[in-house]
Amino acid sequence: MEIALLAFFTAGYLVLSGADFGIGMLLPYLGRSPGERGRVLDAITPFFLADEVWLVVAVGFFAGAFPVLEGEFLAENYAAFTVLLLGWVARDAGILLRRRADRAAWRTGCEAAVVAGSWAVALSWGFVLAGSAGAAPPVLVAAVVAAAGLFCAQGLALAALRLRGETSRGETGKASGGETLRGEAEKASGGEAEMPWRRARRPFGALGEHAAYALASAAIVSAGLAAGSRLPLAEHLADPATLALLTPAAAILTPLLVGTQVWLWRVLGHPGSRTARETAIATS
Repeated sequence: MEIALLAFFTAGYLVLSGADFGIGMLLPYLGRSPGERGRVLDAITPFFLADEVWLVVAVGFFAGAFPVLEGEFLAENYAAFTVLLLGWVARDAGILLRRRADRAAWRTGCEAAVVAGSWAVALSWGFVLAGSAGAAPPVLVAAVVAAAGLFCAQGLALAALRLRGETSRGETGKASGGETLRGEAEKASGGEAEMPWRRARRPFGALGEHAAYALASAAIVSAGLAAGSRLPLAEHLADPATLALLTPAAAILTPLLVGTQVWLWRVLGHPGSRTARETAIATS
């Protein structure tokens, strides 16, 4: 039961947050102007903090149900987790602070933090997953690159799904975060506001973004579960008294976590739903 719960929480995090980091990794490709980058980040702004809750729950359950193994695992991957945490903070700070000042240099710095932080997290997870699987150095490098590629694929698919139906904001003269758009230039270029969506879906062709998201998510989850299967989880369970409290609490938390995620997507997950998205941004 404990191993199944840990696998479920980890899989939820990889499916949801992996795409968030993928969008951050490819922000310069998806958004070629401040207005476009603002819209691309809007695609994950209502969700990324909720998606990170899955990691918090997974780590908390890991520490409670497998306390000795958790300490050993963190110690063995200390450098990777340090880089991961620094990247995580940088990415979140870049997203949350980008709108705090309407200056080009400020936005550029925050966007750079989003990109660098997202790459740091993705590469660190690739290193942790491959290292846990006991990969040799050449294979380790290839596995890290492959993990980064899967995060990018997830990000492109999510961006294609979330940005589909976006309409030009050039008519209003403003982009998210206060960036002024060149409305006439956008009209002349054939709807520049839709370009991030076109760039996101271009690599998938006839496959489509839904299938691409499912395949990339399945691959990264399979890699995570394969790495976890090599850990001696069953031999490092906590004492029965601890598990008697922890496991029922986690079992009760699981449907609440899933229900909240579904509710969030139903309320804020409609592509092009500018009002819902800006409401979430205003309260962040």
